[in-house]
Amino acid sequence: MVRRRQNLPWWQRYARPLLAGIAAVGVAITAYLTVLKLTDNPAACPVAGCSEVLASPYATLFGLPLSLYGLGAYLGIGGLAIAPLLLSAETHKELRQKIEAYTWTLLAVGAAAMAAFSGYLMYILAFKIQAACPYCIASAAFSMSLFVVTLIGREWEDFGQFLFLSVIAATVTLTGALAVFGNVEAIAQAPVDSPVVTRPVGAPTSNRGWPIQRSSGRDELALARHLKAQGAQVFEAYNCPACHMQKELFGREAFAEISQVECNAAGHNAQPQQCNAAGVRVTPTWVINGQKYEGVRTLNELADLTNYQGRREFRYQLPTR
Repeated sequence: MVRRRQNLPWWQRYARPLLAGIAAVGVAITAYLTVLKLTDNPAACPVAGCSEVLASPYATLFGLPLSLYGLGAYLGIGGLAIAPLLLSAETHKELRQKIEAYTWTLLAVGAAAMAAFSGYLMYILAFKIQAACPYCIASAAFSMSLFVVTLIGREWEDFGQFLFLSVIAATVTLTGALAVFGNVEAIAQAPVDSPVVTRPVGAPTSNRGWPIQRSSGRDELALARHLKAQGAQVFEAYNCPACHMQKELFGREAFAEISQVECNAAGHNAQPQQCNAAGVRVTPTWVINGQKYEGVRTLNELADLTNYQGRREFRYQLPTR
């Protein structure tokens, strides 16, 4: 057995440690993104696209961060990769061989499913969200790498079986992804009843406030990034209807780019002391270049206050008075 193993090419001798190493990096990335999503914190990202992706409806599946499912998948692949290595090749030879054969089959299925799902997510990233997210791209690259290492990391006696399992796993995964995310797309792309933003009805659903129903356009995103670059801040309260109206004017993705300060002590990531220090009397209050502007502001007003030179075809507006 040892002599036969020594005759194998290096990529087959070290396939399982390599799979475990790739999975470990994938665990680190997905765990980081999961924590950011659960704590509603921005990602340390060289481009603005990370926040846009994490704020998009595609970042959540069945009420949980999508990255959490990726974390589970990477942990599963890593566990399957190292499982036989935990047994001694001398004292548990037969058991180790059985586990090796069994786990290779599961690795083929798991890696094919992850590669197919990652490919679909790259399509979503490029054509639906239209944003760059280095973490997402890196995770997809690691998923593809897992499939390649699984493919070449073993002498498959029946390559047809490997191919069959991979195709079945990929087909089932893509079918499920299309079914689940097709509904997300319908919700995300559904036009709002009116471009006019009105006050929310009822009490907020959580200490984060009412869910933002509207999606952002390119111009809203561009203005939000401009405001962030100008150092603009909005002081708000999660249970403030006017604050929610301000959010809806931007839409989900764009408002995630804005520097926000929660003034209600019961709100998420509350910083009432910062609001007091800034002399905030009402919410929302914008602080731009050291000046305070109270109340809801239209996007055109905010653009004028910051000398924004971009296009202003904003989607939403306040009711006419």
